Amino acid sequence: MVFMEGCYLLNLDGTGYFSSKVRHSAACMEKLNRSTGEVTYYLQMLGAAIVHPDHKEVIPLCPEMIIKQDGANKNDCERNAAKRFLGHLRREHPHLPLIINEDALSSNAPHIRDLEANNIHYILGVKPGDHKYLFEDVDMASETGATTEFVFTDANNSDIQHYFRIMNDVPLNKSNQDVRVNFFEYWEENTATGKIKRFSWITDFVITKQNAMQIMRGGRARWKIENETFNTLKNQGYNFGHNYGLGQKNLSVVFVMLMMLAFLVDQIQQLCCPLFNALWKEWKTKRSLWEKIRFWFHGFIYESMEQLYRTLLGWIPIDLRQ
Repeated sequence: MVFMEGCYLLNLDGTGYFSSKVRHSAACMEKLNRSTGEVTYYLQMLGAAIVHPDHKEVIPLCPEMIIKQDGANKNDCERNAAKRFLGHLRREHPHLPLIINEDALSSNAPHIRDLEANNIHYILGVKPGDHKYLFEDVDMASETGATTEFVFTDANNSDIQHYFRIMNDVPLNKSNQDVRVNFFEYWEENTATGKIKRFSWITDFVITKQNAMQIMRGGRARWKIENETFNTLKNQGYNFGHNYGLGQKNLSVVFVMLMMLAFLVDQIQQLCCPLFNALWKEWKTKRSLWEKIRFWFHGFIYESMEQLYRTLLGWIPIDLRQ
């Protein structure tokens, strides 16, 4: 799972797991509809997962809950949760080499300073609408030839063209001239269909022609926290989208933590366990596999998960009279 220069690629993103206009607890945040006066109560978490562009599997880390903190009247937010998460991360893994990969909401000076203070590399998305000063600065530099621009044809598909525009050591914005970042813009053109995909990021890695493709692959892997993590938890039998109950204060958080631990075990098995993968192939979908495991788990006593897996594959005969 090592991605680049000995570092792991760690995706961060927020997601919701509870929302109600009726049920709520002291931990719930509140959103007021000013036109109707209706209040929506909700809970969120900041998810974190080690990913790799070449692997479907992800390694989830302990999430940080985005909930009202004890004694607080105001809503919590993803920015505050990220600051807490980085502190916990470095306490538990002080020397783990990491590259944080996030969307454009995270490309702000306070967050970048937090990353630098925790000795963490980053690849963060940026958008012209949110980072106008940065893009204008790069555009002006491009007109004078101060940017590095190049294009090459994809090695596996001659219809795909890769375009890069790079500029190192530029200020993040007008208000934070001391926060220097390395910018690169990338677009992929399919000459057969005429379709163009555009992306742009900032990073603390010095960008060169030699590493631009790898950094781009890391930036585009940000979607794995959505597709391979949140969507899996919500749609493949974990029931993350519904949770299992709110409770008076922390019950829903406990359920989320247990769910993430189960997901971690399953992802490690998917990476490393031939028995698990044989079962998954046999039952086609994870939702079907979970149902089958639950059925046999409730009906019989097993000495280990391995014995249960072998039973499901028909490798161990079961005497149904016992």
